[in-house]
Amino acid sequence: MVRLPCCTVLGDSGGDQDVGRLIECRRDLCRHGWERRDGAARLAENPSFSASATSRCSSSILYRAVTSASWECGQGTLDVLNPGSTVARFCCDLILYCTETQQISCKLRPITLALAEQHYSVPEKPRLPRSLPEKSHDMVAPWHSVVNVAILHIPASPQRFSLLRSQLPTMALNIPARRIMKSFVGASLIASLAGLVAGQDAITANGSNFTLTAKGASYLFHADPETGDLVSDHFGGPTDDFTRPTWVSTQGWVDGFGITRREFPDVGRSDFRLPAIHIKHADGDTLSAFMYQSHEIIQGKPALPGLPATYGNESSVSTLLVTLYDNYSDVTAVLSYSVFPEYNAIARSFQIHNNGTANITIEHAASFSLDLPNLDLDMIELQGDWSHEMNRVLRKVDFGETSFRSTTGYSSHLHNPFFALVDPSTTESAGDAWGFNLIYTGSFAATAERFSTGFIRVLLGLNPLHSSIGVAPGGTFTSPEAVAIYSSEGVGGMSRSFHDLYKNHLSRSHYTHETRPVLLNSWEGLGATINETSLVQLAGEADEIGIRLLVADDGWFGVKYPRDNDSQGLGDWTPNPVKFPDGLGTTVAEINNYTTTGTGPYGGQPLKFGIWVEPEMVNPNSTLYHEHPEWVMGGTTKLKDNLSLTRHQLVLNVGLVEVQDFIINFVSNLIDTVNIQYIKWDNNRGIHEMPYPAADHQYILGLYRVIDTLTTKYPDVLWEGCASGGGRFDAGLLHYWPQSWTSDNTDGSDRLTIQLGTSLAYPPSAMGCHVSAVPNGLSHRNISIEYRAHVALMCGSFGFELNPSELSAEESAAIPSIMDLADRINPIVISGDFYRLALPDHHYNWPAVQFVAKNASQSVVLAFQQQAMIKPVNPPLKLQGLDPEARYWNDLDNVTYSGKTYMNSGINIHFPTADYQSKVIWLQKQ
Repeated sequence: MVRLPCCTVLGDSGGDQDVGRLIECRRDLCRHGWERRDGAARLAENPSFSASATSRCSSSILYRAVTSASWECGQGTLDVLNPGSTVARFCCDLILYCTETQQISCKLRPITLALAEQHYSVPEKPRLPRSLPEKSHDMVAPWHSVVNVAILHIPASPQRFSLLRSQLPTMALNIPARRIMKSFVGASLIASLAGLVAGQDAITANGSNFTLTAKGASYLFHADPETGDLVSDHFGGPTDDFTRPTWVSTQGWVDGFGITRREFPDVGRSDFRLPAIHIKHADGDTLSAFMYQSHEIIQGKPALPGLPATYGNESSVSTLLVTLYDNYSDVTAVLSYSVFPEYNAIARSFQIHNNGTANITIEHAASFSLDLPNLDLDMIELQGDWSHEMNRVLRKVDFGETSFRSTTGYSSHLHNPFFALVDPSTTESAGDAWGFNLIYTGSFAATAERFSTGFIRVLLGLNPLHSSIGVAPGGTFTSPEAVAIYSSEGVGGMSRSFHDLYKNHLSRSHYTHETRPVLLNSWEGLGATINETSLVQLAGEADEIGIRLLVADDGWFGVKYPRDNDSQGLGDWTPNPVKFPDGLGTTVAEINNYTTTGTGPYGGQPLKFGIWVEPEMVNPNSTLYHEHPEWVMGGTTKLKDNLSLTRHQLVLNVGLVEVQDFIINFVSNLIDTVNIQYIKWDNNRGIHEMPYPAADHQYILGLYRVIDTLTTKYPDVLWEGCASGGGRFDAGLLHYWPQSWTSDNTDGSDRLTIQLGTSLAYPPSAMGCHVSAVPNGLSHRNISIEYRAHVALMCGSFGFELNPSELSAEESAAIPSIMDLADRINPIVISGDFYRLALPDHHYNWPAVQFVAKNASQSVVLAFQQQAMIKPVNPPLKLQGLDPEARYWNDLDNVTYSGKTYMNSGINIHFPTADYQSKVIWLQKQ
């Protein structure tokens, strides 16, 4: 039983579990809203409670707290006061049964509710009748041998089903509604309600046992009937049953919650592991005791206010909402579990509602929390820095914490908010893999904590260093969303599920499913010396080699502080009148006069124009900074005169509404006055001087408001994210932008490692990759243009970052075939399945990737040789994803083999004896 310490039983009218006992609170007004009144319990009309909030104050009786109405037990009758109030609207129709008088007050609208007969041990003097009065309409079956049933709530549309009290019989329900709510609240949580299946088959609930089912995965958890705590049972391959939990000795100094696999761990109550939620109250108290209260199953998926998240309709996703109440405070939590069955994916987030009268502070919030059993697992994470992002790192999950985090204010180059847990024997194509990804762009923390039991706690969410987020009375905190995917088909299967989920249910741009124009970026060719003459000349050269989109990078803006270098002008987003004397719009019109060559959706069209911006930053040498120094992050603190510079720039505090509006207005004006069809949105430094911990989260929410506004207003602009390369390549921005610049390092060999690492969670169709000049500015390698192009072609946005007039004769001769290949490859990169056939890890010399059409009708293989080798020879390359019984012609040796031959025997590729060689191989189903 769960009993609140401040409450006691005043009287007993029928046994230890009788529901008619009266209760008194030892305090005049306790934190649960109970109030003394003539020796009977009454729930005070407390405006801090919401209409849907519930409390329980003993093992036997429950009242609902509402803003403008209350229920009370008086003269042995239970009914609703103020029928037109909030409670009447929330509950709509009621059957109320009072055990003192054995009377039922019925306001039920017609509905079919069949109660199955069950056999229970009945006390000597049962309190309830064997059948309901005739007044109960069409509740046709008898209530047979029922011990304690006191209240049924059956609202009108949208229908919710609510059972209040313990010791309920098994029930079979036939409710013609798509939305069902079940609330099992009382002295002990009801585990005996079975057979209730609501919503789609993806989510089922038997009492307070929850089963989330995907095509190749199951996720099971339950509410403990004694403690009310949510307990993790299973996340992995398909299963039907709840099995006996692992036995753990209770001897020693760690017991109870400390040896339980918990679903939403809080602070205190003998659990010494890291929590998923840490709340600080106004009096400094940080203890919580979240207990199961109710749940709701809906088809579809609610949006998260102000945050990017996955989405879907009623046929693609189902959502379970589990409400918990804090037994120590006036706080409730609503956990959201959305199941995408097609992708073996669970999307999780939660909300914290402050129902009290004082502020609370969210000190830590892990969007995804899960306790796995004692398993031998390795962690795969993505680690790096500027110019070598997304390096795949493997390490053992040992006792203690295996963790990483970002403290830069962004998802960062250093670590990405993704990791996978894998069995040590798992490969790319076989074995267990669990992937976790946070849909968020700010500082984060990721942990796999192995406790003394061997249980592994997974936590992924906000970085506590940048939390301390206040929630006012009546307010709500919403966590970012995190996605978990299980795969029995290895790391590759996990990745393809992420790719398809994100393309179909995260990224909302129509470009996500469209081929992209081959572009030429001006930066490496012209730098900041860009002007009207050089840009129009570059457009002509671009048109000659088949470019479809010309992008003006840094250097086009600034009036008083011309952007001739990176030390000034940032923030003054007016075209420089010296560089563009006739206005930028006139220059763009000249560029649009060129007609592109080639076929496909971008052939024979005007040459498109795009532009680079860095809206979140400002140089001190700028008009904007002189007019609004208070807009800078830290600009109103004691450090305002000593703020640190990176790349000669400061960070605008995008958490301020006035800064958000400034960015929205200047970008809108730019698009409205110039024919801009592509925008590259850059961000070239981290946040150093946050004035308080929550400033980062406020910044990110402000950034989402800005980007959401602009992408909604201009859906036909092709937006590309950038942050000194891949510093913000995350699922949060992928919701708004269909592609991101993967790295400032354009060296072909380095890019292979970066792109394959990025593909662990993010689809190649979302990557931006360019062919740059050689020798490369970073690595100084001199690699053939074919190799550079083949590496870049595996990305959705392919282009060039060089001056075409400086190409060698050999390079110029190769351009036409590269452009033809781009037109051919891009559609399958955008829509096909991606396979990492061989990785460049551990200096493996022959990495390779493969794209396969969704219907397996065609495939393209990109294979590479890093260094010339005489011996050993390269091994056969085994393909994947083909129809094993079909036959495929390949253009490598112009022969036809069966799909199973390609996949089991492989193909032999001969590379010239030279460094950095590559092959593109097409397969066509016959």
